[in-house]
Amino acid sequence: MTAQTSQTPAAKDRSDKVVFLDEFNAPSLDRSKWNVEGPAFWVNKEEQAYIDSEETIRLLPAGSVEGATGGVLELRALHRAGFKTPTGRVADYVSGRIDTRDKFDFTHGRAAARVRMPALEGVWPAFWLLGNGEWPETGEIDILEYVGEKDWTGVALHGPGYSGDTPLVNKYFFPPETDATDWHVYAVEWDEEKVLFTIDDRVIYRVTRPMVEVYGEWKFDTPKHMILNLAIGGEYPRKTNGIDVPGYGLPPAAAELIQREGVGIQIDWVKVTQSG
Repeated sequence: MTAQTSQTPAAKDRSDKVVFLDEFNAPSLDRSKWNVEGPAFWVNKEEQAYIDSEETIRLLPAGSVEGATGGVLELRALHRAGFKTPTGRVADYVSGRIDTRDKFDFTHGRAAARVRMPALEGVWPAFWLLGNGEWPETGEIDILEYVGEKDWTGVALHGPGYSGDTPLVNKYFFPPETDATDWHVYAVEWDEEKVLFTIDDRVIYRVTRPMVEVYGEWKFDTPKHMILNLAIGGEYPRKTNGIDVPGYGLPPAAAELIQREGVGIQIDWVKVTQSG
């Protein structure tokens, strides 16, 4: 693919105030901004265990990744046959997940990240916002979900009465000249009355407060923190590809590639702005 978005984090500032920015130019993850998830965490029948390691969460220096504007965060999945978690679960893959809970959250504004995906069915990376209380009572905004079919990505809202297989969901299909393996800026802008999802500044889905209240209570006037993660297999890939073997939602070709060399998603930068 030849299409690339070159938008830097300063390119869409308008008159907004930057309240969070990480361009990943440091030699290692900034722990004042990000937490790292550990292997006790497990949801959605995913095949991986999350670990705190430079193998699965690494920063690549400026100039080393084609098309990036500076340093790059790479979340990487690797094969670790028989990896045992503290809860006794056995996983054959390890990966990375980071979040800003208790370090940064915000209510209303614009959250954006410039991201590039791998062409591999069965991976499940995501960029999303989550409320700080019980799920789904404090709301979830999925800015980017990907199951490895490179012609589309998904967005969604979750809350009480519209969680899990939420009706508030949309797929965006890329035009022929590009796909999810190119760099794109994925963003959400939200306020008291609506949530706008955009890719490269193009609105791809709009959810209004009345649309939400058809199903349940509006839960998007409370603080949300950010999450970036790379899952392997799990509920969403399984519902898309129907595969159960060799992993839940993980096709054989994907399993072989991860076992041979691993797979990763790359994040150029993450930025949050708020009006005024």
